[in-house]
Amino acid sequence: MQNQRSTVVGQLLYKNSIDCARKILRNEGLVGFYRGIGPQLIGVAPEKAIKLTVNDYVRKKAMDPETGRITLPWELFAGGSAGGCQVVFTNPLEIVKIRLQMQGEAAKAEGIAPRGAVHIIKQLGLLGLYKGASACLLRDIPFSAIYFPAYSHLKTDLFKEGHNGKKLSFGETLLSAAIAGMPAAYLTTPADVIKTRLQVEARTGQTHYKGLVDAARKIYKEEGFRALYKGGPARVIRSSPQFGFTLVAYEYLHKFVPFPWGEQPKQLETLLTSGPEDITRVRARNALKILLDVHGDFGKRVAVGAGPGGKAAPTITPAEVA
Repeated sequence: MQNQRSTVVGQLLYKNSIDCARKILRNEGLVGFYRGIGPQLIGVAPEKAIKLTVNDYVRKKAMDPETGRITLPWELFAGGSAGGCQVVFTNPLEIVKIRLQMQGEAAKAEGIAPRGAVHIIKQLGLLGLYKGASACLLRDIPFSAIYFPAYSHLKTDLFKEGHNGKKLSFGETLLSAAIAGMPAAYLTTPADVIKTRLQVEARTGQTHYKGLVDAARKIYKEEGFRALYKGGPARVIRSSPQFGFTLVAYEYLHKFVPFPWGEQPKQLETLLTSGPEDITRVRARNALKILLDVHGDFGKRVAVGAGPGGKAAPTITPAEVA
């Protein structure tokens, strides 16, 4: 959807997301829907781990220790930081995935034989794997900056998490995560379209782009503003459940495996909770305490004692007694 050029004759293959799904099923079968799944399976775990961990870490550091609250600018910064950090894994995965997915269309249009992920990686090289990284940053930073604050406020404001000690159910957590993914996915579609155009291998007759700004300018000039939102509904349909189940799994996993930097509640030691102590050490400690008390109070007690005839007795220090 995002790569088809409406200005090139014969390039408008799909009318909308439904038409695209129908034609992929007809021309490529069910396998066509899973092209590029290999890189996704390999990189989705570290990608999501980086994003979720960085967001929680920054939120923890920016949180008021007394109230447990965080301001909106810090929420946006935490989410944006998380999105920026994940690009190191996201961009290589995206470019390999996109080129694998475009092979079905290229095979139908030009009769090109499909090639595997290894061939694409060798063809691109290390630097080539980060082609379009600027557009990837432009997409992932705003996405996470929108997503994580929206998710947090949906939990607390809509479903009242924490009010009177309330804990969210599985369904409420899933719904919060899924709803938060909808605006984040759709509003960042223009950056995703630009990224796709930069990363895909342009065919004969298609416009070539020099960079982020050049791609945005040419897409708008040649295809209009609506072209920047191609595939927007499809992104929502994919991202909403994807992040919904990801956040639910993360929340439940976090309950059983807490962060190493998380503050653990201090336990109050009592006679019932503390372990048994050696009786000889207890007796020695008590005896030392008694000796120190006697030594410190000896001179004071002699000084306040009254002598014969009601007169105060002279002060006797411990040194004189010795």
